[in-house]
Amino acid sequence: MDPLEADYRAAGFGGRLPFGERPAVLVVDVVRAYLDRGSPLYAGVEDAVAAAARLVAAARGRGVPVVFTRVEYGPGGRDGGLFYRKVPALRCFDRGSPWGGFPADPSPAPDETVVVKQYASAFFGTGLAATLTAMRVDTVLLCGLSTSGCVRASAVDAVQHGFVPVVVREACGDRDPRPHEASLFDLQAKYAEVVSLETALSALPAPSAG
Repeated sequence: MDPLEADYRAAGFGGRLPFGERPAVLVVDVVRAYLDRGSPLYAGVEDAVAAAARLVAAARGRGVPVVFTRVEYGPGGRDGGLFYRKVPALRCFDRGSPWGGFPADPSPAPDETVVVKQYASAFFGTGLAATLTAMRVDTVLLCGLSTSGCVRASAVDAVQHGFVPVVVREACGDRDPRPHEASLFDLQAKYAEVVSLETALSALPAPSAG
C-alpha cells in the first residue's frame, strides 16, 4: 500500500460507501469550453470525455437515469457572484456563448434532465437534489469536468445530501494531472468512492426484461 494511503487509513480515513440499488449518472459540465482549442478553458480532456460517453451509453442501455449539467450566466455575470469574479474564464459561459454548449457525444437526449448552474457544485442553487430524490436515486455516478473543480464540489455535496457519490476515474478530466490525482485521492479518503470505468460499468444494473 502507498505510504500516504496507509497513513490516511491509520488515521481513520477511507471508509467504504455501499453502491446503492437506484443509481443515476451525473455528467458534470462536459461542454465545448473544455474541448475547443480556442477557449481559455481548453483542457485536453478528450479521453475523459470519450470515457464519459461510454458510461452514458451504458447507463441508457440499462435504464439508468442520466442528468447533465452546464453553466450559464446572465448579462454581466451578476448571477455568478464572487465565483465569476474569481475566475474570469467563466465568461466562456455567458448566455449565448457557443462554448457553453454540449459536444456531439455525450449530449443530453430530449427526455433527459439538464441542470443549469452558476457555481461549482451541481447541487448549489439548483433543484438537483429534489430531482434525484423524486426519482428515488440513492447513488450518483459522477463523470465530467473538471476533477478538481465542479466534479469534486458536486461529489462533496452529493454525500452531504445523502447520495452515495461514485466518481468514475477515467471519465473525469482536468487541465493538469496533479490536481486531478490529488482530488481523486482526497475524494476517496473523505467523501466518495473512486472507481475505474470498468468497475462502474459492471456495477450498473442489468436491463429490465421487456
